[in-house]
Amino acid sequence: MENQQGGLKPFIHLILSTRLPKFPLVFGLTASVLTTLAGLVVPLLTRNLVDGFSVESLSWPLIFAIGGAFIVQAVISGFSIYLLSLVGHTIVARLRDKMWVKLIRLPVSYFDKQSSGQSVSRIVNDTSVVKDLISNHFPQFVTGIISIIGAIIILLLMDWKMTLLMLVSVPITLAIMIPLGRRMAKISRGLQDETAVFTGHVQQTMGEIRLMKSSNAEGYEESKGLAGVERLRGFGLKEARIFAFIGPVMYLVVMVVIVMIIGYGGMRVASGTMSTGSLIAFLLYLFQIIMPITSFAMFFTQLQKAKGATERIIEILELPLEEDREGMAMDITDQPIQVSEVSFAYSEEEPVLERISFQAQPGEMIAFAGPSGGGKTTMFGLLERFYEPTAGEIRIGGTPINELSMSSWRGQIGYVSQESAMMAGTIRENLCYGLEDKDQITDEQLWEVAAMAYADQFIREFAKGLDTEVGERGVKLSGGQRQRIAIARAFLRDPKILMMDEATASLDSQSEGIVQQALSRLMEGRTTFVIAHRLSTIVEADKIIFIEKGQVTGIGTHQELTQSHALYREFATQQLTQH
Repeated sequence: MENQQGGLKPFIHLILSTRLPKFPLVFGLTASVLTTLAGLVVPLLTRNLVDGFSVESLSWPLIFAIGGAFIVQAVISGFSIYLLSLVGHTIVARLRDKMWVKLIRLPVSYFDKQSSGQSVSRIVNDTSVVKDLISNHFPQFVTGIISIIGAIIILLLMDWKMTLLMLVSVPITLAIMIPLGRRMAKISRGLQDETAVFTGHVQQTMGEIRLMKSSNAEGYEESKGLAGVERLRGFGLKEARIFAFIGPVMYLVVMVVIVMIIGYGGMRVASGTMSTGSLIAFLLYLFQIIMPITSFAMFFTQLQKAKGATERIIEILELPLEEDREGMAMDITDQPIQVSEVSFAYSEEEPVLERISFQAQPGEMIAFAGPSGGGKTTMFGLLERFYEPTAGEIRIGGTPINELSMSSWRGQIGYVSQESAMMAGTIRENLCYGLEDKDQITDEQLWEVAAMAYADQFIREFAKGLDTEVGERGVKLSGGQRQRIAIARAFLRDPKILMMDEATASLDSQSEGIVQQALSRLMEGRTTFVIAHRLSTIVEADKIIFIEKGQVTGIGTHQELTQSHALYREFATQQLTQH
């Protein structure tokens, strides 16, 4: 039992941290108590009715009292159920708020390890388990306790011998319930983990539906999905076996107790030491004890499930946030960037970058080149502050970039990637995505940046113009159109630093020409970092940083490196598509 107590502490702490809505909770529980007390009066009134029963002596006030008790109980019970459900839904909403706010602020490294579907499952499924416990089972538990305590006190006053006979069933029930509850917690944790994995798989497959279709992978995904469904079914059946055991065992205990009470009570009535009304009242109170005890079984199994869910929720809530100390806001216009002895490793076994140093003057175009997997994209991740260097530092002017607030730093960087990521929604929403003053941005401004990115023409061809829906991840647009919207988005932000993962590498030659023009326009007067896949980009760069196996092996212009760096010369002629 000790273990169980320890296990409940985090759960209770988590619930209390959501700032319980006190007013509905107090009123809901008070209403529950009143309902239960009204219910406790009914058997006593019934006893008086039965013991003095004859048609002539029918006591109308007594009948009205019984009817009144039932009506009061029903009305107050309705209020109680609603208020306690309100508490449950409010707690879960606040829990989901906390998790959502936390998840979107976790560092990129967390999402490198966790599938997005698993995180979705934690917010949706695990919190639902907690909601069921608080909204449905907890109110029954509270009223059940009051009902049992009240009924037992009245029964002890009425007839203590019969009450003790009835209470023999309590230790038997506990002996069965406690080990089953522990087993339930284990199964529940497994079920929630499996649900998270399954949700992740479904989401990933749906997200990459074109890849799956083009690879003829329906059969593979079908078997993988069906295996997941079967594992979930297995956990469901394990749960069902416990419930299937609990129900009949509880029923058996209850029936034995009822038969014992009726047998013993019948003998007492026959010998004249107990009235018939008292026996009936006793049986009615017995039911007021039995009903809550059966719901207790459900409460404790649900509590075990909620404990399992809580562990997963707490794991997420306790993760360290993306490092954003109260950094300063700083205008980085015309400031040089200095990268000094920067090293980085995703884990100790796999160093990715080792002692990288270079400088970028304001307005320069710096190209990163080198074999695939050398660390170019990781360098971009460090400049964006998706990751913190494990050694060394990056400075803007004379200030380490981690002294700037994350929002100030990222707000001055424009990023155009190869895939040009888009959110489901309209072109307008994608252009303004993430801007705080998006409501102040006029259509004129949007058309202006669209024209600067050569995107206005194709946007005007859509019937809804800027309000055209782009589909999930922008699937309704071509690659070139997506890129031009990404460039227009960068224009709208007017970034001081531009980062491009060779934004034209995956485009056809016609789109590429237009996008290249738009990029050249965007790069004017801005410090630009490019991951280069093409010779044409490299030739124009002010400085090329050649990275291989996580180390800088050459820095210079195209001409300088061609003469001094054998691998670069080979790389430039073979690897890069020449234009």
